[in-house]
Amino acid sequence: MPDLLIELFSEEIPARMQAGAREALRQRVTDGLVEAGLTYAHARAWSTPRRLVLAIEGLSARSPDLKEERKGPRVDAPEKALDGFLRSTGLTKDQLQARDDKKGQVWIAVIEKPGRDAAEIVAEVLEATIRNFPWPKSMRWGTGSLRWVRPLQSILCLLTTEAGAEVVPLDIDGIRAGDMTRGHRFMAPEPFRVTGFEDYAVKLKRANVMLDQDERAEQIWHDATNAAFAQGLEVVEDEGLLTEVAGLVEWPVVLMGAIGEAFLDLPPEVLQTSMKEHQKFFSVKDPKTGRIVRFVTVANRETADHGETILMGNGKVLSARLSDAAFFWGNDLAVAKAGMEDWREALTHVTFQSALGSQADRIGRIAALAREIAPLVGADPDLAEQAAKVAKLDLASQMVYEFPELQGLMGRYYAEAAGLPTEVAEACALHYKPLGPSDEVPTAPVSVAVALADKIDTLTGFWAIDEKPTGSKDPFALRRAALGVIRLVLSCGVRFGLSDLIYAHLFFPLQIKSGECGDGSGFGFGGGTEYQIEFWRLSSGMGFGGPETEKAMFWELEAKAVSQDLLAFFHDRLKVHLRDQGIRHDVIDACLAMPGNDDLTLLVRRAGALQAVLGTEDGENLVQGFKRANNILTQAEEKDGVEYSFGADRKFADDPAEAALFDALDVAEAAIGPAMEAEDFAAAMAAMAALRAPIDAFFEAVQVNSDNEIIRRNRLNLLHRIRTTCGRVADLTRIDG
Repeated sequence: MPDLLIELFSEEIPARMQAGAREALRQRVTDGLVEAGLTYAHARAWSTPRRLVLAIEGLSARSPDLKEERKGPRVDAPEKALDGFLRSTGLTKDQLQARDDKKGQVWIAVIEKPGRDAAEIVAEVLEATIRNFPWPKSMRWGTGSLRWVRPLQSILCLLTTEAGAEVVPLDIDGIRAGDMTRGHRFMAPEPFRVTGFEDYAVKLKRANVMLDQDERAEQIWHDATNAAFAQGLEVVEDEGLLTEVAGLVEWPVVLMGAIGEAFLDLPPEVLQTSMKEHQKFFSVKDPKTGRIVRFVTVANRETADHGETILMGNGKVLSARLSDAAFFWGNDLAVAKAGMEDWREALTHVTFQSALGSQADRIGRIAALAREIAPLVGADPDLAEQAAKVAKLDLASQMVYEFPELQGLMGRYYAEAAGLPTEVAEACALHYKPLGPSDEVPTAPVSVAVALADKIDTLTGFWAIDEKPTGSKDPFALRRAALGVIRLVLSCGVRFGLSDLIYAHLFFPLQIKSGECGDGSGFGFGGGTEYQIEFWRLSSGMGFGGPETEKAMFWELEAKAVSQDLLAFFHDRLKVHLRDQGIRHDVIDACLAMPGNDDLTLLVRRAGALQAVLGTEDGENLVQGFKRANNILTQAEEKDGVEYSFGADRKFADDPAEAALFDALDVAEAAIGPAMEAEDFAAAMAAMAALRAPIDAFFEAVQVNSDNEIIRRNRLNLLHRIRTTCGRVADLTRIDG
């Protein structure tokens, strides 16, 4: 069975596109070969800045011969039906066979498709792959019609067997496939011939090209960390930058250079970001001080002077870049020490979202909400409000304008420069977090209050203007914001009703949406408690009448509808979060159906306790007994047209198992009530699980639908007690099985 080697050699491929291109080449070629009838044992793809490579082992030498029988119309069918059948099969009438069928004789077409050589199929599949390759961006060059990410220079396509190598016949816009390739652009530019993948890999390494992108990354990291260790320093880890740099070089040569003394006092984040974004340099820090003191760059060639000229040129460019950063830093510090009022004024002219006002408007809403949240998370309301008012002012700074990814981090430095409390400075840095499912979660109360206020304001605002995520589209990262709220609440054990908070904060964006205060006018009130008080005055008709009261009542109804929809969105994100932690979906649904489901901490505690009980034999069997009781009761109530919800009396129990169930329910109710009041879900679940044996014994011993109507009614009322008792803990009707 032959092996296939493909190399698509071009000008430099952007590093960010290489991973997707590797996978696309592997998937499209292998899928095409399989669809054409070939099989293979293994396939792997690689990339360098100038080439995409695919190696396939154990490819079939030929596709199999196929024989297909297709049933056609009856022999006596109209000629038009027969003509259509012949066109679909590509046969003539004399090639058809007449065979007996249930309703008489029918025409049968026997279609034989001879197999094809692998070379023919490979050429066909590879051409289709190249012409329809899914580059994010592509270009045309010269006079041809072929599009590629950069000009495609050559195609290597070989089928190798024990007998030797065969070039696959392929010509795409004048680029003819062959068995030639090139090495490093500068160190080994001469073309050379290869006979298969092993020969290709050896000669490529000899020609100063490291084919495997993972090997290049490992080599870069190994050499960089060793160079830093030799000087008592550490390389700052950056997986994204490492992957990108490995995609920029074919023969990595690690060089370490010095940062000018004038720039060493810049914040480490500024140095690291400037060097990464502008120069693709790794930062090297002194572990004793945490300062960035050197940089690592990766050259694409070896030089006679061991990289001195390269480092000299890079140092000059870096100094120019860092001079800009130092200039921004100096200007920003001056504004910060003056109280940041210039930035506050500037943000009044920066639009957050066209329907939700300016950044300054948003800051006012977040500050009011942070003050309300502060007591719920154990934070000082004044500090929370102060932190919210300054947390986003760095958006107007020159440094964040140049490096948007530093927002928040620079806010901490500016808050410290302004002499603000430590809690305020920390909140500036952490209020955007968590940014994803694995990002750190703030724990300091002031930071938690501002982070929650920031995310809740975002969600309520976009829900109010009906800009919700749809399908896979989420341009405002609202799913991430909701997950951030969930992780903040759960990680910090925060207890509050999310519905009330959402409902109260919805009023202001709804007022904007209606056009009442899009310019800050309207009824003349802003965010927080002040606008809530005014809202309730309007909705209750105090101090106003007529249209104003009707308008407020309309907003109240709309706020309730929007808040319920947003709470459902939170529940959906919570389901995803808990499923990732191993909580069953039906357990979550059973707990969501209970009162207080907007207290996320309480909800998760209940779900955890229920899952623990359902993991036991008693818990699993109890669900079956509960569902049996619920089904019998539901059917009886539908049949009789009455509700059996009271009146179960122990004196009518005519079987010991029935009496035992009365006693067990008394014990369970006595235990579950106080346990639920104390939010001791484990104790409540245990008391519920203890009903398993009495319920099983009851159904084994008695027939609920007795001929005696009094006993039947009493037993149905007893089943209602089972449903009610278990229903105080969770809605077991939603449990699967």
